[in-house]
Amino acid sequence: MNPVVGKYIVLAGAGLMLVGLFVWLFGDKLNWLGRLPGDIRVTGQNGGGFYFPIVTCIVVSVVLNIVIALVRRFF
Repeated sequence: MNPVVGKYIVLAGAGLMLVGLFVWLFGDKLNWLGRLPGDIRVTGQNGGGFYFPIVTCIVVSVVLNIVIALVRRFF
């Protein structure tokens, strides 16, 4: 296995740890995430339902693309 792959795996793990720390510390302030206007929520009469957070997915995607573009630009 190439040593560069190991480096990327370690960096990905460190990034996941930072995201986990952020969610752990600020999780109570992130309750709006997943309840944005435009998210699809259908509930049935018998308690079943369907939930698809499409607007949340788009917002998270845009934010991650901006962060990745900034990281690539400076490194």
